[in-house]
Amino acid sequence: MTSVIKVDNIQNSSGTAALSIDSSGNVGINTSNPNGGKLHVTNTTDTIGYFESTQASANVSNVVLNATQTNSSANATFQINSGTTAAAQIRLNGDSSLAFHTGTSYTERMRIGSGGGILINTTSAVGAGGPRLSMAFNGSTTWLANTNDTNGTSGARHFTFHSSGSEVGRITTTTSATTYTTTSDHRLKENVTADWDATTRLKQLNPVRFNFIVDADNTVDGFLAHEVQGVVPEAVDGTHNEVDDDGNPVYQGIDQSKLVPLLVKAIQELEARITALEAN
Repeated sequence: MTSVIKVDNIQNSSGTAALSIDSSGNVGINTSNPNGGKLHVTNTTDTIGYFESTQASANVSNVVLNATQTNSSANATFQINSGTTAAAQIRLNGDSSLAFHTGTSYTERMRIGSGGGILINTTSAVGAGGPRLSMAFNGSTTWLANTNDTNGTSGARHFTFHSSGSEVGRITTTTSATTYTTTSDHRLKENVTADWDATTRLKQLNPVRFNFIVDADNTVDGFLAHEVQGVVPEAVDGTHNEVDDDGNPVYQGIDQSKLVPLLVKAIQELEARITALEAN
């Protein structure tokens, strides 16, 4: 014998609906008119729901809340409304990425890929190798990123760069300026010498004027990276005429600040020759 209990409304001690089940099987908690889906919960205080697991060990099976979309062709979606207007959605996509959408049009703003990469304002990573963080923006309406030291601290570090756990560079600010720093502590160096010929190497550099193909109207001063690489290799990143597996160019880049020591040494040598000539 099967026992059946039919309930459409359970009231609290004040006589208002605490639990309601309508003819479609929709369940309402704290409402007599469940119209927000199979489960409709309302509350007049800040907290709608509270979930707690008392399992002591941190384990992947320690699931506090499990929401499942059984249709494999659909995304599992958690939606947050403002009044009756959709304000935000969190979607688990079919590729196991987690996407965050905002607005009534559910525009995707951020995605965490299944491999851990983060995309902001874009749905695909831009750059060779797929960077772990990729951001896109409309430069005519906003800026890409902003960091703010609200205490105005002298020497505040906004970004640090590490290789194999050791710091190799940082971006710091004072109350009025920004410094872009690369590692240069004397305790990290050996075989230090000032006895080398800078003038001969300097004359091997070939400063040129040019425009980039995508900016035909803007002529600038600079160098060709592969030419500099033979003179000051630490100033250039990449390999001359390199392509990826699909035959697409992997372009070289240059850090012109790395040319400063060569320029300073050449000026010192020039000044020494001028002083010698003046003495005669």
